[in-house]
Amino acid sequence: MAEVISKSAVFSPISLHQNYNKGAIFPVNCTVSVKNQGNFLGYSSLKSDFVGSRIAVVGDDDFMWSLKRGKSQSIDAKMGLSIGKAQRWWEKGVRPNMKEISSAQELVDSLRTAGDALVVVDFFSPGCGGCKALHPKICQLSEMNPDVQFLQVNYEEHKSMCYSLNVHVLPFFRFYRGSEGRVCSFSCTNATIKKFKDALAKYSPARCSLGPAKGLEEKELLALAANKDLSFTYTPKPINPEPVPVYQEVASDAEASSSETNLPNLSTTEERTLVGAGR
Repeated sequence: MAEVISKSAVFSPISLHQNYNKGAIFPVNCTVSVKNQGNFLGYSSLKSDFVGSRIAVVGDDDFMWSLKRGKSQSIDAKMGLSIGKAQRWWEKGVRPNMKEISSAQELVDSLRTAGDALVVVDFFSPGCGGCKALHPKICQLSEMNPDVQFLQVNYEEHKSMCYSLNVHVLPFFRFYRGSEGRVCSFSCTNATIKKFKDALAKYSPARCSLGPAKGLEEKELLALAANKDLSFTYTPKPINPEPVPVYQEVASDAEASSSETNLPNLSTTEERTLVGAGR
């Protein structure tokens, strides 16, 4: 084991003050068991940085001294190389009140459970230059308005859903508020960001909605349910005729009877006229 390691030059003793070459540094954690002449000496947790050439092992003084003197050591090491995933531009600067939608059902549920809060649905595309340029300002506005919920819909991943919602231009925004449902929708860029700010100022102030949050329109829900590419089901609410109060029925009957009573009997009137005239 020691010979293989020495030949491959994967591990090497270094000083804690040794300078590394410039480059990407990734954390590597190692746990080794050290044996000297077949006797188990114990475990040593080693931590090092990987700069693309080799992994440097840092141990205690006895361990490092033995390596420098060329003494054979038996090392059993397990390494885990962790490389962070690069953030995509729409994931940068995201605030706690911003959430990316993963399905049509999540979009519907998020709007229905928002209560009286203002909800802004942001339709974007990774390849949209206007969307990318506008994203930092949207993040700033979301930070300035923590009571407003921002829902992000990736057009490239949800083309079929966007088609059912009649979204054909990007970037595109829809504002929803409580029982009012959708209060406005528009497209804007950096040049027309004032339109977005004005909508926030108009619809974000606290208000009390009469009834539960409405969310999407009925026709939009039916369109989503009819879309075979989506795993979304919706049962329309039955439309029941409103019952007519009893007093209205009685009043209607009374009006009808009085109208019939007040109608003149033309035949009787004509007979009285003829008798009075002596005809």
